[in-house]
Amino acid sequence: MEHNRQNRPELLAPVGDMERLVSALDYGADAVYLAGKSFGMRSAPSNFSNDELRQAVERSHARGVKVYVTCNVLPHNHELAALPDFLTFCEEIGVDAFIMTDLGVMAMAKRYAPKVAVHISTQAGVVNYETANAFYNMGAERVVLARELSFAEIAEIRAKTPKALEIEAFVHGAMCVSFSGRCLLSNYLTGRDANHGDCAQPCRWDYYLVERTRPDQVFTIQQDQKSTFVFNSKDMCMIEHIPEILNCGVSSLKIEGRAKSAYYVACVTNAYRHAVDAALAGEPLPQWVVDETDKISHRAYSTGFYSGQEPGQTPEMGGYIRHWDIGAICVGEENGYVRLTQRNRFFRGEMVSVLEPGTEPYDLELSEIFDETMTPIESAPHATMTVYLKTDRKIKPGAFLRVRRS
Repeated sequence: MEHNRQNRPELLAPVGDMERLVSALDYGADAVYLAGKSFGMRSAPSNFSNDELRQAVERSHARGVKVYVTCNVLPHNHELAALPDFLTFCEEIGVDAFIMTDLGVMAMAKRYAPKVAVHISTQAGVVNYETANAFYNMGAERVVLARELSFAEIAEIRAKTPKALEIEAFVHGAMCVSFSGRCLLSNYLTGRDANHGDCAQPCRWDYYLVERTRPDQVFTIQQDQKSTFVFNSKDMCMIEHIPEILNCGVSSLKIEGRAKSAYYVACVTNAYRHAVDAALAGEPLPQWVVDETDKISHRAYSTGFYSGQEPGQTPEMGGYIRHWDIGAICVGEENGYVRLTQRNRFFRGEMVSVLEPGTEPYDLELSEIFDETMTPIESAPHATMTVYLKTDRKIKPGAFLRVRRS
């Protein structure tokens, strides 16, 4: 099924700071979601001060990109006093929408920032059309669906809700072991409240089994004498299923990862930009687009709950699969040489994969490299060192040079 531009879906990218915003803008996002210093569900990234929020909106709008601010924590009484000023400020600077969970916060947004659209967060656990309709009747313009839904369920929600209500669904990134991310495990074990953006991710930890009457005797859950990461969820990757998602009537395709790096934002946004564009044009998905999702650190991939089955866990490991490193980032051209800043060690003669805005990634040999004194070097071993590359290829500033790990 070919989709015309009137029905063009939105590609929504995660942004944790200004550097990641630049990646999202450069690599094809239609909209970004980010947070101020408070009220967002991710405290690990640096997030945005009020001045930075203003700059983010200005830079995004100049590129035709919308900005959604997350206010999706579940606030306690003492936190409410600071909300009105923040909501009013967001309206003044032109924020396009809030992402919210709490009904009281939603009511405050309607009171203090009535011109800003309200999107209902996945934390609200919308899994049926009646709930979606209820939020619409309360003034929501979009619902971010819970991850625990199949293609058929999403299509039914679309069919039984007003066309004016937009539907957003996750297509890539980490998945929480708890329903729609509503977890108390972190709070219980560490005192870090997941519902205030401070999750310690204990679902990724390594667990043993202890029987109640034998507290000193530790049992492994697997028979090979290894412990188990029994709660560790797979990551979602829907790169090969964009046409099916679009056929369900999804308005916005969301990438998870506000705590991830600028490179992650660039690589994944770029891949899904091309995947969405291919689907809209009715063209087959290029293999290189699929391959790009393997060039970031990730857990074992699954298609989430879209197929109607549980995505499963990865009890054998808690870490990431990592086949590629960022060798360097291009910062421009100088005296006919490409200037690079090193991120991980690389060697003269190595083949790198170059990711840059607006083009298909390409391979390039590092045949001649020099240090900052223009002395030829065999490798770049020092963190953030300046390296000059001699090549006939023009490389855009901000491009990432990736090195395959052995």
